[in-house]
Amino acid sequence: VQLQASGGGLVPPGGSLRLSCATSIHTFSRYTMGWFRRAPGNEREFVAAISWSGGSTYYADSVKGRFTISRDNAKVYLQMNSLKPEDTAVYYCAAGYSDSYSFTDEHRYDYWGQGTQVTVSS
Repeated sequence: VQLQASGGGLVPPGGSLRLSCATSIHTFSRYTMGWFRRAPGNEREFVAAISWSGGSTYYADSVKGRFTISRDNAKVYLQMNSLKPEDTAVYYCAAGYSDSYSFTDEHRYDYWGQGTQVTVSS
């Protein structure tokens, strides 16, 4: 299984980016998909998740109202608006089959992408 994240880059504060994550999962529709990020010197943290059906979404408080997660055809997206310097991080997409852990818990996710750098700076 492979997850390939893309769409990162340098953007000024207040700008927008759309991250994409393409997967090779044949049973994609059965997997919860999530986005996490790691800022320099920090632990990796939860950003957003979407249930296998797409009917439920979850967001970290720090991005709620600014970021939107969606999924379609073996891809998951993260639309990021009103970006702030504190959003600067490497963003990782992840896929999980089990529901033994909460959506925000890294242990829920079985497969991880390689990460894409997002830098918010003027």
